[in-house]
Amino acid sequence: MAAVIIFGKSKKDIQLLITIAEKMGLNTKVLAKHECEDFSLAKAITEGATGEFIDTDEFLKSLKAV
Repeated sequence: MAAVIIFGKSKKDIQLLITIAEKMGLNTKVLAKHECEDFSLAKAITEGATGEFIDTDEFLKSLKAV
């Protein structure tokens, strides 16, 4: 199974892509706003993960300094 997520501003263009996909026999699902936010957050976490542990106190101090 493979999946594609397409973001767009034009509802008309998105609907066209959905129609084409369905005519090709593909399943489609329009994501709710919170689902898009969840996806984006998960992507940011994955990209930002270094696998290294940091000192919590030092991290909190750095946030206060900003």
